[in-house]
Amino acid sequence: MTPSSRHYDIVIAGGGLCGASLACALSKGGKRVLVVESVALDSDVQPAYDERTVALTYSSRNVFSALGMWGEIEQVGAQPIHDIHVSSRGGFGQTHLSCHDAGQEALGYVIPVRNIGRVLWEALSQSEAIEIQCPASVVNARVEQAYCQIDIVHGSEAGRVTAELLVVADGGRSRLAQILGYAVSTKPYEQSAILSIVRTDQPHHGRAYERFLEDGPIALLPHRINRKSRGPDADACHFAMVWTTRNADVRQRLSLNDEAFVDLLQSAFGDRAGSFADASPRKSYPLSRIRVDCPAMKRSVLLGNAAHTVHPVAGQGFNLGLRDVACLAYLISESGLVLGSTEMAREYVRFRRRDAWAVESFTHTLIQAFSNSMAPVSWARNAFLLAIEHLLPAKRMLLKRTMGLNAMPQKLTSGIPIQ
Repeated sequence: MTPSSRHYDIVIAGGGLCGASLACALSKGGKRVLVVESVALDSDVQPAYDERTVALTYSSRNVFSALGMWGEIEQVGAQPIHDIHVSSRGGFGQTHLSCHDAGQEALGYVIPVRNIGRVLWEALSQSEAIEIQCPASVVNARVEQAYCQIDIVHGSEAGRVTAELLVVADGGRSRLAQILGYAVSTKPYEQSAILSIVRTDQPHHGRAYERFLEDGPIALLPHRINRKSRGPDADACHFAMVWTTRNADVRQRLSLNDEAFVDLLQSAFGDRAGSFADASPRKSYPLSRIRVDCPAMKRSVLLGNAAHTVHPVAGQGFNLGLRDVACLAYLISESGLVLGSTEMAREYVRFRRRDAWAVESFTHTLIQAFSNSMAPVSWARNAFLLAIEHLLPAKRMLLKRTMGLNAMPQKLTSGIPIQ
């Protein structure tokens, strides 16, 4: 590391989807940016290239459009969600949310994480303004008056750099957040999400499902398969499944063979989406609620899951992180505030506090209300679903929330590039 390369405007600790998105947003702004990612891109455990899917909201699509990436992401595989069917097993309430009610062409888009990660990293690798160290880790950081001092381990070498601003985007349970002195509140849900891709015998027509059970919801997201396939399943219907499961039941469900797992899923979900078959290998991860009330201080900012990890019940996690990206990119590039200053930190907290709190509260309330088997609560939630179904203003309000369109607008979330 040469002396001239020791100081950066911005160091981003974490090159996952949020960290890489921010780097791409800043790549044409004249800032000197270093991205430090701990997991090699070709590793089986690299989260930007794994088998998960994400449901991008319409505002998130706007972000990638503003970055000039949406066309490529859409081309490599983006399945539009045209409507969502929400129901509660054993209850009388259900509702149907349509893109027509929202006045948009789609409520969102289901995309494999690896497709987004590939587009982001290809853009970063071609940018002359972005330096990448991977695999490398930020192992320590200390805030000084005029800069943040950052210790990095890259392979067998250790080095130290300084930056006007350190962006912590290394995911939930961030070690860096603790080192920097952030007050992090963590609440385990005693639940895990089981992930799989399942095939059905009926076309999904872009419909997603959210079905609430006593032990947690099952989400089915329409999934686009490889249309180049010539095999017998080329035109089959597929869903990306997220099954929220009590931790006590996870091991047993993961140990089932494919046929037994499909039978259990069919029994739990019902036949509204057709008959299930051919479940892909299952994976699981534990669920927690992580909150940082003040996600920015002088010389440092927490981004994405490092600042707030929410329950996946409404598919809001990555979308919330992208709105963090949009806000921070604006403050860095166009606000006129001094980079890394206390004033910039205050503005970031002010801009992001309401949206983060609303999403955290919304997802937490959903999972608490729909996991409660008490008769009054059950009646109330079924009445809520019926009310949403028959009251168009209430339905539009809910759609605005789930599509990310009620947050404080930023240039990127409006589809306008940062200058």
